[in-house]
Amino acid sequence: MPADVYVPTGYGELLFGVWKGFRELVLLGLADRTPRVHACEPAAGAPLAAAVRTGRPAATVRVGPTDAYAIDCAVSGYRGVVALRESGGTAHALTDAQLSSARDELAAQGMWVELSAAAGLAALRAGHPAGTGAAEEGPAVCVATSSGFKDTATARRDRYPALPADWATVRAALA
Repeated sequence: MPADVYVPTGYGELLFGVWKGFRELVLLGLADRTPRVHACEPAAGAPLAAAVRTGRPAATVRVGPTDAYAIDCAVSGYRGVVALRESGGTAHALTDAQLSSARDELAAQGMWVELSAAAGLAALRAGHPAGTGAAEEGPAVCVATSSGFKDTATARRDRYPALPADWATVRAALA
């Protein structure tokens, strides 16, 4: 059983579903505890973090500019607050720079994800910058929600310039 699960979060429904699944395992006697679930939102809005911070069941916020378009929500769902409260988790508001760094780290390990999908790792790294981020009482799981094909930056020619189509160039680019 993981100690912590970091979930890219928009409204909070996936966060709630992850918590609910683990909670049902406990109710069925298949697990002895639920992990802490953590909401991982773009700092440009972070309505779930605002709801938790103000003690409200939900919040509406103004969303600023962010490239994490898949999770940039102006409204949080109340069930996300329930998941955080019941699991003892936290809401993390992440900058685009933190998200980009996490996406690049995943890419270096062979996982091509879009910016929003890297939010779990970004939050883990923000909470545990010195090491791997694993909690003492068990492993941490970072949910990655979508591939790099969904990332709008992929389509920008200036980000990934065309390379000559010869093996020497390809090998050098992959090294």
